Amino acid sequence: MKFYDREEELTLLRTTVEKSKKEAQFTVLTGRRRIGKTTLMLKAFENETMLYFFVARKAEQDLCLDFAKEMEEKLGMPAIGAPKNFALIFEAVMKISETRSFTLVIDEFQEFLRVNPSVFSEIQRIWDLYKTKSKINLVASGSIYRLMTKIFSDRNEPLYSRQTKMITVRPFTTSVLKKILHDYNLDYTPEDLLSLYAFTGGVAKYIEALMDAGAVSSELMIKEIIRKDSIFLNEGKFLLLEEFGKDYNIYFSILSAIASGNTSRAEIEDIIGKEIGGYLTNLEGAYALIEKKLPMFQASANKNVKYQIKDCFLSFWFRFVYKYNYILEIQAYEQMRKIIERDLPTFQGFALERYFRSKLMESQQCTRIGGWWDRLNENEIDIIAANELEKWVNFYEVKRNPKRYDENLLLTKIATFIKSTHQFHDYTINHSCLSLSDM
Repeated sequence: MKFYDREEELTLLRTTVEKSKKEAQFTVLTGRRRIGKTTLMLKAFENETMLYFFVARKAEQDLCLDFAKEMEEKLGMPAIGAPKNFALIFEAVMKISETRSFTLVIDEFQEFLRVNPSVFSEIQRIWDLYKTKSKINLVASGSIYRLMTKIFSDRNEPLYSRQTKMITVRPFTTSVLKKILHDYNLDYTPEDLLSLYAFTGGVAKYIEALMDAGAVSSELMIKEIIRKDSIFLNEGKFLLLEEFGKDYNIYFSILSAIASGNTSRAEIEDIIGKEIGGYLTNLEGAYALIEKKLPMFQASANKNVKYQIKDCFLSFWFRFVYKYNYILEIQAYEQMRKIIERDLPTFQGFALERYFRSKLMESQQCTRIGGWWDRLNENEIDIIAANELEKWVNFYEVKRNPKRYDENLLLTKIATFIKSTHQFHDYTINHSCLSLSDM
């Protein structure tokens, strides 16, 4: 798959190259695994002298041998012997950068915690010693949110605030998804686009895997995802086992419950059979995997809360792959596909609402986007999008099938919302249905 989008990130990264010729730059690049960080860096620095250090899970001495070879090849410098620790390598690089400007990328930076945690203190010492004379463009890239946040944002960590810039690589926008699918399937349907969004969440690697396999329709996507040796089947475990450690079973059960539509704490605890307050706090804060959904204008953040998995792919994975893993274990792939096809309309209903929220956010026409529901869940408005400067508000009902839209019911809900919240009295009020045809 060709390179798509990322204009803003490319500009930021290339700007650091120019700045580094006068003053050392230290950029932290984060984003979930498979999001395309490495591809982005290779594209950004394709015309620059770039050293690429990948922190694999092996002995520090072996890593240093790999790094030394990279230095010799890219900088044309003689061998520096057989260094046994990264500090020697990094100091040598920093010394060279006093007379030469180049880029050093350290990928999977957080893995130094496994290799040798003292590396971070050594990097801090050497960086502080040489940075005023250096012309290096240093980029530390990492995939594990919790660890990268700790390394650079925890006051007790040696590299706290040493970075000069932080960039987060996010999933592709809805407009980019449409462009990609159009390039591979001129005759794609709205359902194909919704499936691509619901299955991948805009994550570059997943999209690339589907497009390169010719899975350009909803049906073909399901076949590619649910097959023997599919990269998608073990992906959730690969992404999260390391994050959760020994408590992974509880976290996985919570995420599976949320993905299946049990979005309140009470509903989740009924399924798990235990108090989960601390786990929800960790999933929201430390791991950044779930988010609270609150009714618009609700005063308290502790009442009437719903939880949602932030990552669309993980929502799909826990809803189907994890939940029905027993079917996959006996390799009943055709039966698994039938289950997904059976439940897909319901799952896509949730995904469609997320799609339109994303699309509205990307338009940058609103100052407030949310939803609303009462405490009894008798009245619910899917999306409320307002512009507080121009004083207009749009109320949306989201339906896969627009024939199921009841305009009078939405008007009743809007009246109930305004009476309950005392908001938008002097606004221009619009209402409509958003469906597959509006994607």
